[in-house]
Amino acid sequence: MSQSEFEIAQYALRRQKLEQIGRLAVDNGFAKTEAEATYPNAYAATATIPELRRNYDPLTAETLDAHPIEVSVAGRIMAIRVQGKAGFAQLQQGGQRFQIYVRKDDVGESLFALYKLLDLGDHIGVRGHLFRTRTGELTIHVRPVATPDGALLPAITFLAKSMLALPDKYHGLEDTELRYRQRYVDLIMNSGATKPPAPAPAAPAPTETATDPTEARASIQATELSTPPAPVEEETAPNVRAVFVKRAAVLRALRSFFDQRGYIEVETPMLVGIAGGAAARPFVTHHNALDLDLSLRIAPELYLKRLVVGGFDRVYEINRNFRNEGIDTSHNPEFTMLEFYQAYANYHDLMDLTQEIVQHVAMEVNGTTITNFDGNEIDLSNWTKLSMREAIIKWWPNMLDRPNHEVFSSLESFCKWWEPWEIRTVVMEHVPDDGIGLARHLQFREFVSKLSRGLRDGAISFGKAITEIFEYLAEPELIQPTIIYDFPLAVSPLSKQKPDEPDWVERFEFYIGGFEVGNAFSELNDPDEQRKRFEDQLKERDRGDDEAHHMDEDYVRALGYGLPPTGGEGIGIDRLTMLLTGSKSIRDVILFPLMRPIKPQAAPEE
Repeated sequence: MSQSEFEIAQYALRRQKLEQIGRLAVDNGFAKTEAEATYPNAYAATATIPELRRNYDPLTAETLDAHPIEVSVAGRIMAIRVQGKAGFAQLQQGGQRFQIYVRKDDVGESLFALYKLLDLGDHIGVRGHLFRTRTGELTIHVRPVATPDGALLPAITFLAKSMLALPDKYHGLEDTELRYRQRYVDLIMNSGATKPPAPAPAAPAPTETATDPTEARASIQATELSTPPAPVEEETAPNVRAVFVKRAAVLRALRSFFDQRGYIEVETPMLVGIAGGAAARPFVTHHNALDLDLSLRIAPELYLKRLVVGGFDRVYEINRNFRNEGIDTSHNPEFTMLEFYQAYANYHDLMDLTQEIVQHVAMEVNGTTITNFDGNEIDLSNWTKLSMREAIIKWWPNMLDRPNHEVFSSLESFCKWWEPWEIRTVVMEHVPDDGIGLARHLQFREFVSKLSRGLRDGAISFGKAITEIFEYLAEPELIQPTIIYDFPLAVSPLSKQKPDEPDWVERFEFYIGGFEVGNAFSELNDPDEQRKRFEDQLKERDRGDDEAHHMDEDYVRALGYGLPPTGGEGIGIDRLTMLLTGSKSIRDVILFPLMRPIKPQAAPEE
């Protein structure tokens, strides 16, 4: 039987159980209709499971016996067992689990029959009082609860049926791609909820006549629900819920940081006529009523700077951006960014602010600035600053003469310096004899030679070539927090030029864990220069660069009204969350990442 056939059969079986539950509830007066019994619209709980843990875990068995505490909770059944006329189950809610004990003599024959119709994954509400089993497990002894007017509330209320089976309860949902596709199941199975201890030796079922609390605990111990321990070789399941709880904490920490400093949170358009603010390929759509082609935004930058022109001196947005690009461990076509702008500030001011932001968020979320990512311990309070040229020089291969700053001053200087290396044969004594050094040497020489040919042919600008060399050599080495500043003008059409080096701009990116997390610069506020930069970008598009910027006439017009000296920055929320949770893939921190469609299986040939 194929998986789909199995699911169909199981669905039918659980549908039968659901119908039995509905009839049972109506016949015994628990509901007026089967619809009300099988899909009720609410349940009045007195506490959540996390609240029970927080409020009552410290209480001893003697205290609970002397002063019974009545509670009512709801949750999903994650383990269940019936032994004779009693049973145990584990309810899960809010990322935590709580044990319940159900006895036929307490709940009555009809509700015990309902209990035996329950499956893993079902939602129920239970009432009763708290006690501790002999092993010390805080448990709800399920039984009816009296209201102030003397009426009895039912001990068990059915709330929803899981019509599909949960994955194997001992291994959870382990297939990584299936976890991303079925995040709802991933969150159920990998919530970090504590599993019960290993089972105690077998013993007789609890007696039906035990009434003293101490005697009851002794009899209950015999059937206390336990889950077998995971195999020794099995890795601990990821706490998926905790990752997304931390992601929410990241957003709260960022908002509090900026709100306390007088920034105004705003929202800017996601559907735009011109996709500007970044070098990226947009998604294009069409508005029928206006017969107008539109794009999903690639960045909110140009709109936010329009607001600074309008007098919002400190402004920020936590936004969704969309870029029609590839998917890998650090890229998803739909992602979340923080962008903020501060009037009368420059990129040096934002370097200091960036370090404050990251450390503030780390402390708020993790309580420490130390994080572990991809096998590296990273100290988010210890930062390094290097110019792009310094980073290239630092990580230049040892087997080649190390360049100096003058090499990168002009295209002529670079080509004059590189050409001898391009034609020179490899000197073996300068290369490690393990073969790896030689392979890297040859690979890097070919990479730079290809760039050099592109420079001579006019297929690539000098500034872009320098940036590609930096990304090739240095970016993978930037594990600890590092600010890389001063970028080529050619790759920074929205940044202000350095006064003493017009081919370079006041821009920085910061890197942690081997990838870029944020990008910032002193904003270009000369409308004439901005128009020229856009025109240069149009030439790049003519060369075949479909990620180059478009001309945005309205933005140039806005600059004509006067943008004050301004510093602006964008920080990737997904990547920052990856670092703070130790998640190796961006898909691990996005609830529903974009996935390739599943191709239907071909029908077998007859």
